[in-house]
Amino acid sequence: MAVSVSKRNPKPSSREGNETMRHFPFGCLCRLLYRLPTAVLLLVLVFLWSSTTTIISGNIVHVCVSTRKLQLNNLYCLSAGTQPNIKPFPVMKNFTLADNTVKEVADSVPESHPVSIFRPNEHSARDEEIENAARSIEEQLELHRSWVAHSKERSCAGRGMFVYDLAPKFNKDLMAQCNDMVSWMDLCKHMVNGGLGQPMPRLGNHWYQTHQYSLEPIFHSRALNHPCRVHNADQAKLFYVPFYGGLDILRWHFKNVSDEVKDRLGLELVEWLKRQEPWTKNLGMDHVFVLGKISWDFRRTSGSLWGTRFLELDEMQNPIKLLIERQPWHANDIGIPHPTSFHPHSDDDIRSWQQSVISSPRKNLASFAGAERQDAPENIRSVLIQQCRDSPSDCRFLDCRSGGCEQPEEVVQMFMESEFCLQPPGDSPTRKSLFDSLVSGCIPVVFDPFTAYYQYPWHLPEDRGRYSVYVDQEEVRQGKANVVERLRKVSRQEKEDMRSYIVYELLPGLVYGDSDSKFEKFKDAFGIAVDNLLERASKL
Repeated sequence: MAVSVSKRNPKPSSREGNETMRHFPFGCLCRLLYRLPTAVLLLVLVFLWSSTTTIISGNIVHVCVSTRKLQLNNLYCLSAGTQPNIKPFPVMKNFTLADNTVKEVADSVPESHPVSIFRPNEHSARDEEIENAARSIEEQLELHRSWVAHSKERSCAGRGMFVYDLAPKFNKDLMAQCNDMVSWMDLCKHMVNGGLGQPMPRLGNHWYQTHQYSLEPIFHSRALNHPCRVHNADQAKLFYVPFYGGLDILRWHFKNVSDEVKDRLGLELVEWLKRQEPWTKNLGMDHVFVLGKISWDFRRTSGSLWGTRFLELDEMQNPIKLLIERQPWHANDIGIPHPTSFHPHSDDDIRSWQQSVISSPRKNLASFAGAERQDAPENIRSVLIQQCRDSPSDCRFLDCRSGGCEQPEEVVQMFMESEFCLQPPGDSPTRKSLFDSLVSGCIPVVFDPFTAYYQYPWHLPEDRGRYSVYVDQEEVRQGKANVVERLRKVSRQEKEDMRSYIVYELLPGLVYGDSDSKFEKFKDAFGIAVDNLLERASKL
């Protein structure tokens, strides 16, 4: 059976949930990759990832990517070459791609192309090389996990965090534009209470109408009250820059403005930082930005109209960037959870919710809250929706096109009544719904490893089978996998074990407490992130 349940370190693949690239045609390619300079290695992995366009400008090589994973028509560019004052950081060497995807990409590269010598040989792959290729994608995640603070002692001695007091135009003034950010929605109800949004008493205390892009003000509010915050930069190991870059992007996404207008605020911030002594001391290596949109939105390329180029700036390569979705080949991008609607104030609030979740009756085997992607036929949502509709006694579908998902209460209630929650990719691999389901005790069914497994090394464990079920999206797309039928075969004990692990081990670390929350026993998502950032900064 292709469902990965309660196994140790299951590796997602194009064939079986507990197998990895059985026919992945790397062969001698793996040995060659280890001998390559970093810049060349970056070009090679990008060709394996998707279709590319290469532009050489001076000493910089720009590789522009049209990625099928994002299901967007935009190009995204990566740069390699001589960049002044930027210290290098590791890049991943390979990706776990299906064999047919690699062949498709390789066949699209002309034989005369400089990297055509790295065409995979379908007949040269060996088991050991395949395993090495499968593991290589996790190297960056292992680097991130090496920064995890294992000590339970929360002393701030020698671990100060300095919060820059930026001009309001970089944060608070952006929130004030909430009624004009998107033409079809007034976001102001989501921006009150420090970004938590208006209360939702139907779900109980500490529930709010939190917008999926509210991470920046939520994190900022907590940082201002963190016990390790210092007001003297000389006492700091970590420097937090509270720039609401996601809100800056959001206000221009759907308006006809020039690239100069989109980039202006980010460029102004960088120029200001370059004049600050803490920044110049370590070239930003001990600085952190928290950005409430996906990494791709900050990496606009030539010819694209989407987003800004903030994270493509030379000066932005050294700092750590915490995002709701990281770019997989940037080691300084780290994924942290999307904000959910639950924001506890104390340990007791978490315990109370845990009890509600674990005792909730699960009358639905599976559920899916979402909508079809009619402009993206490669997306599996239509297949999943049809499979769900074909089994109405086991699967419940909440159509977000009809407005059913506008009220978080409806989504949370459905997840509370479901054993499994289907989490296919949307406009990008990750989903806020993944965290909504986990916080509701609903076991997520994942179809793309980039939805969760390659994103959140500080908040989700390596052992994926303890909290999720994996079904390869290619099997679903080709009609080889009926997800509802597979979920019927998961035993009651397996479901109980996974739910218990989710509720008692993971849940506290996936939610963001309110602005003045105090936790003694638990660490919430913010606490985990800051502790790990301070751990890393203390080792620099």
